[in-house]
Amino acid sequence: MSGATLSQLNNFDEIIDVRTPTEFSEDHIAGARNFPVLSNEERARVGTIYKQVSTFDAKKLGAALVARNIADHLTHRFADRPKSWRPLVYCWRGGKRSGAMTHILQQIGWRAEQLDGGYKAYRRAVLQALTTLPGQLRYRVICGSTGAGKSELLRALAALGAQVLDLEALAAHRGSILGGLPDCPQPGQKLFESRLWNTLRRFDPAQPVFVEAESKKIGSLRTPDALLDAMWRSECVHLDADREARADYLQREYAHFLQSPETLCVKLDYLTAMHGRERISRWKDWARNGQWSALVLELLDNHYDPAYQKSMRKHYARLDTATRVAIEDMREENLRRAAAQLI
Repeated sequence: MSGATLSQLNNFDEIIDVRTPTEFSEDHIAGARNFPVLSNEERARVGTIYKQVSTFDAKKLGAALVARNIADHLTHRFADRPKSWRPLVYCWRGGKRSGAMTHILQQIGWRAEQLDGGYKAYRRAVLQALTTLPGQLRYRVICGSTGAGKSELLRALAALGAQVLDLEALAAHRGSILGGLPDCPQPGQKLFESRLWNTLRRFDPAQPVFVEAESKKIGSLRTPDALLDAMWRSECVHLDADREARADYLQREYAHFLQSPETLCVKLDYLTAMHGRERISRWKDWARNGQWSALVLELLDNHYDPAYQKSMRKHYARLDTATRVAIEDMREENLRRAAAQLI
């Protein structure tokens, strides 16, 4: 990024993404707001004319649409911006769309700047940063069997002011085959990486960063290799929780499956290759009959706990010297006490 670098993005009052809503939803600079100068349909229409009719006709139509949309933003969205307003404007390559918006804002008197290279330059810079930035931080990795309260402990740590990297929150997924969040789809890989970079860049390297042990994939998303490598080398904290307490907690945490057993049955089918049709059939029967305690305990014993032990032993070299923290249950006061001890 030859204009505003990643480290300069905070120097602006507002970051304006003038790309289409579809482009914006795929990925955008953290904190940016979408004020498109062409809608999804308008951009497609201009592109069709560009290919099938002529460049001149496409530019003529595009200019009219862009001018009309910028005028609408000025009237309805930018009217309250003060004279001192300093926005950063970007589009796909830092070309005509952001150039038009920037020019008009400057002519009005605002100190608008255009992001050189646009989103493409930003994306390249983020990918480069994610190869080096994770290794500049010191991590304390929260380990523990499924249902031990790792995510809850992270939230308790954050409430006490610790630096916390909550990968599952950034990925909108709890990390297992059953870990999808109801009514909350995962972001795309690019947006996940933007969120991750934006979180990492705000940490103080002199202070530890608490993060939950994760595998290479969180749902459909890939954790960057540099971050995984740094985590695998890091100091570990191991949560010890009673098996029955974990099962009770999981029934509360995954209550959406209790309300929709057939949704769970669909997910269980993905485990058939690992556990066989007979066991999966039994688990599905238990779900449909509301035998939740039996189902959760068997999932822990036969699926989650063995998979956890195998993965942790393979990747986390310092697991044997981990700080042990006993969690009696998931009550807020117990988690807050454990977080205070770690800090």
